[in-house]
Amino acid sequence: MDSYTTKAGETVDLACHRFYGRTAQVSEAVLAANRGVAALGPILPVGTVLLMPPAPVSKARPLVKLYE
Repeated sequence: MDSYTTKAGETVDLACHRFYGRTAQVSEAVLAANRGVAALGPILPVGTVLLMPPAPVSKARPLVKLYE
């Protein structure tokens, strides 16, 4: 499992966005892998090390055509 060290002013969502390039479906996985990190508050202390689990694979959505 990879790790990520937070910088000044980062939240879990921002750390996920910087590490994975998205927050959908990964913020919850990161919080589950880092029990107790939510108790640190919305803005994480500088230098907090987060365990970053493998990103869940997104299911492909069917393409919706607006016009034929």
